[in-house]
Amino acid sequence: MRVVSGIQPTGNLHLGNYLGAIKQWVAMQDQVAATGGDCLFFLADLHALTQPVVAAELAANTVEMAATLLACGIDPAKAILFNQARVPAHSELAWILNGTARMGWLNRMTQWKDKAGRDGASQSVGYFGYPVLQAADVLLYKATHVPVGEDQKQHLELARDIATKFNTDFGVDLFPLPEPLVSKAAPRIMSLRDGSAKMSKSDPSDMSRINLTDSDDLIVQKLKKAKSDAELLPATFAELTDRAEARNLVTIYAAMSDRSIDEVMAEFGGKGFGAFKPALADLAVATLQPIRARLTRLLDDRAAVGEALVAGAARASALAAPTLAEAQRAVGLQI
Repeated sequence: MRVVSGIQPTGNLHLGNYLGAIKQWVAMQDQVAATGGDCLFFLADLHALTQPVVAAELAANTVEMAATLLACGIDPAKAILFNQARVPAHSELAWILNGTARMGWLNRMTQWKDKAGRDGASQSVGYFGYPVLQAADVLLYKATHVPVGEDQKQHLELARDIATKFNTDFGVDLFPLPEPLVSKAAPRIMSLRDGSAKMSKSDPSDMSRINLTDSDDLIVQKLKKAKSDAELLPATFAELTDRAEARNLVTIYAAMSDRSIDEVMAEFGGKGFGAFKPALADLAVATLQPIRARLTRLLDDRAAVGEALVAGAARASALAAPTLAEAQRAVGLQI
């Protein structure tokens, strides 16, 4: 089993990133390492170039994101952590796969259609073609599984299409078809101000999210002011169907406590948010305080974080080199 996943280094991570992805990565690295497989987690700094960047910010964000992943529990002894740009084979394979991918496939990508409907002509070529780089990211390591959210399944389907066409066109059995890994335990965490919108770093309201760097007092304040309603919590989660903000807060509690939704509803059913929010705040502080403390220590020695990325890149490059060489031979770039 070989699992590959990446995250863009776009600034501070928030609770939605942690509960929706990183917490699952930490559990996954332990499970996969126990089977003798590999987990590769990378900072997608090449993908960041598809939008305007400030060079100093991108460099700083990459180190800070790596430190955050380490603070959350990613262990370089169990997983390979690196930034994408340190492994040039990502770019090289992406260029080869550009000859296999079809314009029509990329035009059908939902995120591109959303952009093209508004301002597609002003977007970079990289933004149009980044799904091909995503395909290279996973095919380069012959990934068997890729953790994805529901909104990213289309990108993995494209990677499978590219792999199939490449294998067929060149008469090789080079790329296995990676399977999606959609964890039922990975919740979709919504904004604290709007239960219909995902928690996001791009939301102009800082009160909409809990950043992993927030102080204990700020976490308590944000959860106290989180949008809810005046009704009591019911006995079952199904009864919260039309109460988006209530569903979100219960989901956050269950995900942080590693308890089932049913257990949480059994404990708090019949109680109001005056009782639930303080309990949620206490749990959030207890969960995030040690992560924040580890992150502070790591950022006091950024050079060491950089060295960890260099070491991870060396391991990733060793896995990537044979695949890239096979792809080059298949298309005639190596004699």
